[in-house]
Amino acid sequence: MQFRDEIPTPALLLDLDAFEFNVARMAGHLRERGKAFRPHGKTHKCPEVARALIGAGAVGVCAARLSEAEVFSAHGIGGLLVTTAVVGRLKIGRAVALASRAPDTTFCVDDAANVREINDAAGGRGEPIRVAVDLYFGRTGIPPGAPALELVRVINSLPHVRFVGLQAYDGQAAHTTPFDARGVRTRASIEQAVETRRMIEQDGTECPLVTGGSTGTYRFDSEIDGMTELQPGSFVFMDLDYERIGGHEGPEYRDFKNALTVMTTVVSRPPGFAIVDGGYKAFSTDRPFTPRPVDLDGIAYGWAGDEHGRLNLEHATREIAVGDRIQFIPPHCDPTVNLYDRMHAMRGDRVEAVWPIAARGMSQ
Repeated sequence: MQFRDEIPTPALLLDLDAFEFNVARMAGHLRERGKAFRPHGKTHKCPEVARALIGAGAVGVCAARLSEAEVFSAHGIGGLLVTTAVVGRLKIGRAVALASRAPDTTFCVDDAANVREINDAAGGRGEPIRVAVDLYFGRTGIPPGAPALELVRVINSLPHVRFVGLQAYDGQAAHTTPFDARGVRTRASIEQAVETRRMIEQDGTECPLVTGGSTGTYRFDSEIDGMTELQPGSFVFMDLDYERIGGHEGPEYRDFKNALTVMTTVVSRPPGFAIVDGGYKAFSTDRPFTPRPVDLDGIAYGWAGDEHGRLNLEHATREIAVGDRIQFIPPHCDPTVNLYDRMHAMRGDRVEAVWPIAARGMSQ
């Protein structure tokens, strides 16, 4: 049996009690409102996390990339939705192979030429490949309404692809502040998706799936008629970025608990500072704020290179010594997870399991 103080650092730790609380809260909220639940695997990249989510009622897992979906499928995870278009002959060939092994996999599309390429590549297999039309709300996708309907008609004209619904993901809505403005933004996007669904069905094509939403918008999205499923991701772990977006109860977002931390060790103690063994290679650096120590008031983290962080102890409320273990909440959970091969699943101070982050680095 391994304990917290025996884990080599820097290390990624998952508080199982907080994680299980987060999963139960999101799953229960969506179940009560009759919405399906397909959480995003780009956050955790971990088959064991995916299994826990499916055990809580998720219908499958979203994957940001084809390579992520391939890893999840190889570990027996079904109900995959690849949320980014698969473009190019080699990737399309891999997508067809994945669909042959896992026929319930769905691929998002937003371009007629790409759809035709997928159709042509799938010509040798029996069952048509499932495709969902990705709607544009600021990043990828085709505009809602008539353009999306025309793409559905193209899909319907081809024998080896089958239209199954719409992806309506508005990434900018997830972090819109304050809380009420976030609701206005996401409702406007999802209502366009629901209207597009109505147009498609009036045109004679069934549209059983409207998927989208996020950890930041789930309260609003789950109340919208016509939205069939949500694909939140960060709720399983949480991070400082989400904490800052504000919630229904105040300026901090507190719907879910911080379950993910990075544990470091103090390796040097120059006057006024402590140096820990966690730097750029231990935390994602894509946010303007730095990691926050857990239960250590008055200590500010600063970057000190690839391997190290510098803790300003000027206002520290207790003494810090070489060998001390210090845990930090990461600024952004998704890319921080992608820096590690494994996460230590903790029950209190005991390591209950070590879960491989099997899709780490799978960005192709």
